[in-house]
Amino acid sequence: MAASEGRRPHVLLAATGSVAAMKFAIVATGIAEFADVRTVATKSGLFFIDRSALPANVPLLTDEEEWSSWRRLGDTVLHIELRQWADLLVIAPLSANTMAKIANGMCDNLLTCVVRAWDYTKPVLVAPSMNTMMWDNPFSAKHLSVLDELGVRVVPPISKKLACGEVGNGAMAEPGIIVEAVRSAAKALPSCKAHFLRH
Repeated sequence: MAASEGRRPHVLLAATGSVAAMKFAIVATGIAEFADVRTVATKSGLFFIDRSALPANVPLLTDEEEWSSWRRLGDTVLHIELRQWADLLVIAPLSANTMAKIANGMCDNLLTCVVRAWDYTKPVLVAPSMNTMMWDNPFSAKHLSVLDELGVRVVPPISKKLACGEVGNGAMAEPGIIVEAVRSAAKALPSCKAHFLRH
């Protein structure tokens, strides 16, 4: 396809260790309606994800694939390949732990290696999800400030009854809100504008 014709955006969607990852397949399905999607999950994120609910054409990659795909010099490095393939990165849900890792430059799993290698001229959207006390903790404000400096767009959490039984702010935004935020960001991509004009 000629570049002038546009193409479907490439979205790398990631989940971290939050109970909100139970909604991961809903987010993936919504984004897959207008984009080519690959997904990544941290080890703790996998605990909450129903793999069978993901669209058949949406692969789920983990730390295991990062290591099993490389055998010798010259082989593809998965986190670099994903970084090159993706037009935008979406982390939904983003846990307090992974937010702290990103803000401090850590790269100890497939997802954080992608983030550390990311080209920040390309959009990054995150949907935080954590307990209210974790969200209100001063560290969260510091970490969000670093993400803001990087140009990361935050889909704000909402107030509701949380998994712990408490009512407060910190729940991941509803899947539909996240999907629309991704659609809006994708529409602004120069390589994909023509695609959206045709659909």
